[in-house]
Amino acid sequence: MRTIPFLFVALLAACSPTAPKAEKATAQTTQQATLLPLTISTAKGTHRFTVEAALTQQQQAQGLMFRKSLDPDGGMLFPMDPPRTASFWMKNTLIPLDMLFIRTDGTIAFIAANTTPYSRDPVSAGVPVAAVLELRGGRAAELGIAQGDRVAWGRCADPAGKALAELDFCPPTAR
Repeated sequence: MRTIPFLFVALLAACSPTAPKAEKATAQTTQQATLLPLTISTAKGTHRFTVEAALTQQQQAQGLMFRKSLDPDGGMLFPMDPPRTASFWMKNTLIPLDMLFIRTDGTIAFIAANTTPYSRDPVSAGVPVAAVLELRGGRAAELGIAQGDRVAWGRCADPAGKALAELDFCPPTAR
């Protein structure tokens, strides 16, 4: 009779996944990530980043959920085509993020700084945007990034780069 409970536990252990579903989903998203060069031009100079582009609905839904860290010059870009009023939340996001809402002219419309992990409160600029950029929480303040600063990505941020042309975002230069 002792062998039946033992066999049941052994069978259950053999059928269990080796990693939680969230970690598997994050690993799959990371493996398929499209990396883009991105620049933000501020009053203090130009800052360079290499960001993941969330291009599919699945990648956008996953975002940076379940990540335990984010490189100082890394992040995730959520292009909006066509531009729209975007709303984000921090459900299942473990780390604070800065969310930069980018207008179609490349300027930053709004920065939601150090958003609260796990929060279900919506975060939005309240205006149509071409993209939303998520950076490590507090990074925008560290670099002096402010509303009105200009963002570009793809070959517009690195002309010698190998980014796909359809991912380039080259806002017109300021007058």
